[in-house]
Parts: sequence; structure tokens; C-alpha cells
Amino acid sequence: MRRGTISTTRPIRVNERIRVPEVRLIDETGQHLGIFRTEEALRLARERGLDLVEVQPTAVPPVCRIMDYGKYRYEESRRERESRKRQKTIEVKEIRLRPRIDTHDLETKVRQIQQFLADGAKVKVTVLFRGREIVYQDLGERVLHKVVELLGSKAIVEQAPHLEGRTLVMFLAPGRVEAARSGATEEREQES
Repeated sequence: MRRGTISTTRPIRVNERIRVPEVRLIDETGQHLGIFRTEEALRLARERGLDLVEVQPTAVPPVCRIMDYGKYRYEESRRERESRKRQKTIEVKEIRLRPRIDTHDLETKVRQIQQFLADGAKVKVTVLFRGREIVYQDLGERVLHKVVELLGSKAIVEQAPHLEGRTLVMFLAPGRVEAARSGATEEREQES
């Protein structure tokens, strides 16, 4: 935790809600003022036109800080909003195949995978086995290898084919060329 920050996972006690007899007091500039009775610390905060905020309730005595609590909460919400705005969520798309898929159908699915990868999403490719098809897992593996072969450098195999129950699963990520191209298109979109 940074110095001067308050944890938001618990309810924060402010002003009269602080019910301990003594507190360790820190002023608005960050200087330690010492141990004060709670009433006296609250009076000091009121004289300065600020709030008394409990920063560390588990300490003995609890640590309180004199600050403008409303301004602090506003700045925290702005920081959180900015960090959420900068976050990039990676979407995972799923393509389902069958072990006995026809060539044309496979090419159609590969074009769909290429579009997902060009958009910057990761792709989960699954081969579904029904009934006795599970005996022919090698057919499913051939289909997945054919997908990788058709994609070429446009995709990176992030997780090799493995069996999960009755499905064979493989994860693909955008290839180096595609990732660079999608990053450049995002920059152009932001500029305009």
C-alpha cells in the first residue's frame, strides 16, 4: 500500500465514527503529530476544515490522518476510471469443429479464425467427439494440425492440443505480424 492511501476493502471510519480512545495522528502534509485523544484529534481536523480519517485500524493505537475525505474519494474514483480505460481486455472466441469435417467447411472455419485473430482476440479451437468417435482421437489431432498449417504465421499455438473430457482443445493467439498490424490500426483509430 502506498503511503497515504486508504484500503477500500473495508468500511472506512471518518470523524465521529472513530470510537477508540486514542489515535496516532498524521497531518495533511504527512508529518506524524503523535498520539492524541480522539476528541482532540477531531477538534484539530475541524479547525483546519478537514476530516479525521482512520487509515490503519489494526495498529495500536489506530493511525488516523487529517485530510479532505471528499476530495480523496473523488481523486480515487478518477484514478480507477483511468486505469479501467487503459486496460485492454483480451477476448477469447471459440470455434467448434468435428473430427470428420469436410475440406471446404474447414477452410470456412479457418477464415473465421483468421478474422478473430486479426481483431486481436485469442481463439479456442475445439474438436467435439460424439459416441464412438472418441476412439479416433488421431482424426481430431489431424484436424487441429491442419488448422495450424492453414493459418501459418498468422497464429501462434498458445496451448497445444489436449483432451478435456470428450473434446480436444487448442488455444491460438495472434501471430507476430497480425499483432503488430492490429496495434497499428488501433493507434490510427485513436489518432482520428
